[in-house]
Amino acid sequence: MRMLLRGAATLAAVVTVASLTSGAAAHPRTGQASGAAGAVRAAEAARIPPGVTAGVAVFDRRTGTFTEQVDDSAQFRSASVVKLLLVLDFLWDRGPDYTVPAADRARLEPMLRSSDDDAANHYWSTYGGPAIIDRMTARPALGLRDTAPPPRGYEDFWGYTALSARDTVAVYRYILEKAPAPVRDFIMDNLRRSTRCSSTDHFDQHFGIAGSFDRPWAVKQGWSGAYAKGTCGPGAGGSGTRAEPAAPAPRAAAAVDLARPALHTTGTVGADDRTIVAVLTLHQEGTSYGKAYTDVGRLTRSLNVPGGVRPAGTWFGTWGEFVNVRKGPATRDDRITQLPAGVEVLVGCQIRGEEVSVPPYTNEWWAYLPQYGGYISNIYISSPDNRLPNVPECGAPQP
Repeated sequence: MRMLLRGAATLAAVVTVASLTSGAAAHPRTGQASGAAGAVRAAEAARIPPGVTAGVAVFDRRTGTFTEQVDDSAQFRSASVVKLLLVLDFLWDRGPDYTVPAADRARLEPMLRSSDDDAANHYWSTYGGPAIIDRMTARPALGLRDTAPPPRGYEDFWGYTALSARDTVAVYRYILEKAPAPVRDFIMDNLRRSTRCSSTDHFDQHFGIAGSFDRPWAVKQGWSGAYAKGTCGPGAGGSGTRAEPAAPAPRAAAAVDLARPALHTTGTVGADDRTIVAVLTLHQEGTSYGKAYTDVGRLTRSLNVPGGVRPAGTWFGTWGEFVNVRKGPATRDDRITQLPAGVEVLVGCQIRGEEVSVPPYTNEWWAYLPQYGGYISNIYISSPDNRLPNVPECGAPQP
């Protein structure tokens, strides 16, 4: 059995620095904050970063209208977003109470919450692989128009299923508006409990929707391509490439791009799952996970999402490999996770702490990242000043 693995890329050599990171790149001290969060924005076209190919659909369930549509019928390889169809196929017509057996609950919950790939392999191989997609596209209740099984020669790769932004919206509309209540509640409750770290490859999956809006939200994310090894979580590895074998080289004849790195954010935002958001993206070859993460975040924050509440704080770029997020403003404090290299972060406040040195720079200021619940040294934030401009002091360390 083969599956769509998320690729491997060789990381650049890194330098150990002050126990804050496992390595760091040359320090760009000229960056600026990318802008304040929390402001209400007027409706406008989605802002797609350079080098990104995107399909976007935003549907307001309260008004029954789309607020954003950009190439929403374009087909992308689904990556892990197809797991929504795997669980729907499994739950379809299971009886009046739609009871999920304990063994399947133990697989489906981590598949939905933490994007577990072993669970997806099980359902794909057990229930017919591409036949699952054929069954789903034949369901009039779903109304899928652009979804298709993996191309010939890639039948074992569930993540090569073709999917569009508008079909993704249709899947969520079915779950929320037509599915039996036990099915709706099982899927959406698990998506609301999305974990920051994926269980299979330790990627930080709280990008896009999860990073752009305060709760309530529910997300199913997807990523595929030659990204470096994930570093999410206190026990994740800090160097090297992913050990799993990559998929075979895509054939040029494939109708859907199977080569460029993909990063998708899908789900609902706001009370009562008011707005459905689907952002499917492809990035240039060689794009790092942190850059793709940042570009998807910027695109998602540009969208008109009724009911969405923007988190308070200011967005800044970061530099360096494997920057540690710590429970307090000191290198002795426990590590919570490591940032994807070069990712933008939301800074809520800053505080003086342990002085950190990365010659020729030193800095005693630390930034509190509310979405991580921890601190990083300001020395790893792309700003010309040690103390970040227009960012308040925290006072006592945040709990």
